[in-house]
Amino acid sequence: MGSDLVKLGLAKAPHRSLLKSSGLTDEEISKPFIGVVNMFNEIVPGHVGLRDVAEAAKKGVLMAGGTPLEFPGIAVCDGIAMNHEGMKYSLASRELICDSIETMAIAHGLDGLVIVPNCDKTVPAALMAAARINIPTIIVSGGPMLAGRQGNKEIDLITVFEGVGAVTADKMDMEEMNYIEDYACPTCGSCSGMFTANSMNCMTEALGMALPGNGTVPAVYSERKRLAKLSGMKVMELVEKDIKPRDIMTKEAFMNSLACDMALGCSTNTVLHLTAIAYEADVEMDLNIINSISQKTPNLCKLSPAGPYHIEELNAAGGISAVMKELDKKGLIDKSVLTVSGTVGEKIEKAARIGDKIIAPVEKPYSETGGIQVLFGSLAPDGAVVKKSAVAEEMMDVVANAKVFDSEEEAVEAILSSKIVPGDCVVIRYEGPKGGPGMREMLTPTSALAGMELDKQVSLITDGRFSGGSRGASIGHVSPEACEGGPIAFIKDGDKLIININEGILDIDVSPEEMEERRKTTEIKKITYKGYLGKYAKSVTSGSTGAVCK
Repeated sequence: MGSDLVKLGLAKAPHRSLLKSSGLTDEEISKPFIGVVNMFNEIVPGHVGLRDVAEAAKKGVLMAGGTPLEFPGIAVCDGIAMNHEGMKYSLASRELICDSIETMAIAHGLDGLVIVPNCDKTVPAALMAAARINIPTIIVSGGPMLAGRQGNKEIDLITVFEGVGAVTADKMDMEEMNYIEDYACPTCGSCSGMFTANSMNCMTEALGMALPGNGTVPAVYSERKRLAKLSGMKVMELVEKDIKPRDIMTKEAFMNSLACDMALGCSTNTVLHLTAIAYEADVEMDLNIINSISQKTPNLCKLSPAGPYHIEELNAAGGISAVMKELDKKGLIDKSVLTVSGTVGEKIEKAARIGDKIIAPVEKPYSETGGIQVLFGSLAPDGAVVKKSAVAEEMMDVVANAKVFDSEEEAVEAILSSKIVPGDCVVIRYEGPKGGPGMREMLTPTSALAGMELDKQVSLITDGRFSGGSRGASIGHVSPEACEGGPIAFIKDGDKLIININEGILDIDVSPEEMEERRKTTEIKKITYKGYLGKYAKSVTSGSTGAVCK
């Protein structure tokens, strides 16, 4: 066992003495040490309930004969960090969390891990750490928030964001806005649509690193606690059989998760995070592979923001196992792949899809192709990403008029001042992994446009990211980014941008000669940061490679 390094033999008497000073008995010291990574805090709505989940997981470890040892992890709430300097720290926190789990696990010779995350960057960080450390690990997340209600209509956090634009455009009064603010987020948990947090919780399940239900069982259900107890018990089985994350997160597992991603219509951030997780697992993954999966995988779900449904309804309709079982009918799932609880085939055998609306039958999908599209062209030589399933049909193939901004704040001011008109494309640059730094999400501008009913008339392009809650022709991860001299740095107001989402094209209608002249005469904007962001900017790579740090 890994913990033998810190507890066996005469030379380790001091180590045992320190363990005993923490209250551990000889019996507890003799058992496998299981780290329980509890990312609880009192700020992030998805994490305020994690004490109960972690305690349940610890009970499961105890029941199965292990010694649970809890330690903390941090988390950033993207919604609270949105549209100010704080969002620069969101993606950057992924690396901090991953590094800290690695540090704690290896420094203390842990035999296994139960990682308890929930929100946007904590889940991919957990998976990256699992792949990097490669000791027996299981993930059990905190679970999704329930949707709010306004009359007979379901509402969520995106309703609030879009309400800002609606009030600005005199399409909603403050009385209604105040009601939505009070009731859109009625419980703790990760925000209730297929936004990034829930997308990644579902991907964790599809990858095989969590038990069935991890992606969809609501945070406030008692079933979530039972799931945590079972996860604590299951990690002891993984330790006994020496089943490690890289035994589970194989290339075939990533292909399964990508197929599930496309069927669900997940956040574009899954492209960023799955690429980074694959990097840690030494599995080849690039944007071309992602596109090839998208082209052959039908979109089976229309979950918020792409449609009216929420994660609690996906859970009731059969969850991730039912989606994978439906995809298997088309030969898109490798059932031989190992998971933390047997093979994928064993996992989905008993799954049942309930109804046709939440999970469409594979014979009658919402779309014959997947929910995410990767675009290439003269504006994005290394690629860009869009949530195709959340784009209106009339925005799939357009030639748009560029309106260029060097920060999110400038773009938001222009949108809320009614300076953006139908036919425009809002270009937000210098918000990439290095240039931001931190690749901020652009939920405020996309939601403002949606609230002003311009999402079917205006496109957005950025070297930053879009929230999983963004809808409309919101194209992010444009690579190379502006600060690295990518073409997005040389766009000018009035340029014609050619966007064909179905064909995967993102071009700028400017001659190569003119672009070369702009390269020679344009000064690339540089910002120097101190502290963690300064360190991050020096080591982070392109969005096209998962924005991993090297």
